[in-house]
Amino acid sequence: MRRVVRQSKFRHVFGQAVKNDQCYDDIRVSRVTWDSSFCAVNPRFVAIIIEASGGGAFLVLPLHKTGRIDKSYPTVCGHTGPVLDIDWCPHNDQVIASGSEDCTVMVWQIPENGLTLSLTEPVVILEGHSKRVGIVAWHPTARNVLLSAGCDNAIIIWNVGTGEALINLDDMHSDMIYNVSWNRNGSLICTASKDKKVRVIDPRKQEIIAEKEKAHEGARPMRAIFLADGNVFTTGFSRMSERQLALWNPKTMEEPIALHEMDTSNGVLLPFYDPDTSIIYLCGKGDSSIRYFEITDESPYVHYLNTFSSKEPQRGMGYMPKRGLDVNKCEIARFFKLHERKCEPIIMTVPRKSDLFQDDLYPDTAGPEAALEAEEWFEGRNADPILISLKHGYIPGKNRDLKVVKKNILDSKPTANKKCDLISVPKKTADMAGVQNEAKLDEILKEIKSIKDTICNQDERISKLEQQMAKIAA
Repeated sequence: MRRVVRQSKFRHVFGQAVKNDQCYDDIRVSRVTWDSSFCAVNPRFVAIIIEASGGGAFLVLPLHKTGRIDKSYPTVCGHTGPVLDIDWCPHNDQVIASGSEDCTVMVWQIPENGLTLSLTEPVVILEGHSKRVGIVAWHPTARNVLLSAGCDNAIIIWNVGTGEALINLDDMHSDMIYNVSWNRNGSLICTASKDKKVRVIDPRKQEIIAEKEKAHEGARPMRAIFLADGNVFTTGFSRMSERQLALWNPKTMEEPIALHEMDTSNGVLLPFYDPDTSIIYLCGKGDSSIRYFEITDESPYVHYLNTFSSKEPQRGMGYMPKRGLDVNKCEIARFFKLHERKCEPIIMTVPRKSDLFQDDLYPDTAGPEAALEAEEWFEGRNADPILISLKHGYIPGKNRDLKVVKKNILDSKPTANKKCDLISVPKKTADMAGVQNEAKLDEILKEIKSIKDTICNQDERISKLEQQMAKIAA
């Protein structure tokens, strides 16, 4: 594989770890035995799953909060079991979902400037799995649609805006699901499972469109992700325990488009894909390197570019969305590598002499605006991501609070389709919100009155006791 690469603008991409003072230090990264990346990043925050006694927790740090992180730094700690996976919402940089061993999925709203107090109350708790939840993944283009997969071999797709499970795929997998990936417009998902099958599923029709048995023959975990052109990229192990990567066309899954063997290391290869440049970065758990490949239409289809090597093995890896990169420095990827006690950013750069904006490196990329509402997607509509230009850099907009409107199952009237929005509250729920606010206000006023009454009574009691004391003393 390591032969001379054909002409490519990404041939000389190089990786560089940042200086020590730009790392996040003294973090007790989770030791839970689970093959997720343990880290999620967006243009505002880095979230890291950490060791926590008596439950599960993760840190959420503003990107600029580098250096040593105090042990008393607030965490997100509402789960009663270890957190296994976290994922930032692509349409709101302050909303993050977490899946845990306690069989629940929780969705959290992070304050704009980061945490000042530990967060124990999620915006919504999604309960439906009977075993631990190891995978959470937001829909790429529809607002408020979240997928979760558990060790009960079920995949549930939630409307977070109403807290409802709207699709439950519980009979498609006979064994543990290793990972789930949405395609570019979120109309299909692909999964890799312990039964060595890769499946392409239409979640709304609840049918398997394509599957490949023994995509990789080895017994160790596989990964499968969708590429922008609809092909599926997998990593796994051969029968001789060699690590493999393969490219498949879902229309003809009998034979792979390409299959390459890499090495005999035993860490699971986590693939990170950039649809704008068609580069795949492979980070092995326990490896100390990141290999990267370019996917093209010409044979051998998967072209080895280079390897970034370091001394320390990685416990997990976070991958920054394109809109969080520094376009002035020709940065095409940024990873957040988890060590045992720290998180180290690694910057991938294309060497260019010019300081001008390089439009061939930065085509328009997926922005933070959702293309569809949850209800539209569940009704069958599809839409590609809404693209933005990075020419003048990405300026994060203001995110409004996530509002959850639970449908009242005790209500005798038929409920209308209540839309709810991570970004804004629709008119339909405005009246309801007003009524709820008034009720809440009444409740608070009553509580204040009762506390004031109690204080008055206590004051009277104190003055009587003081009088008695004065009599006794006299």
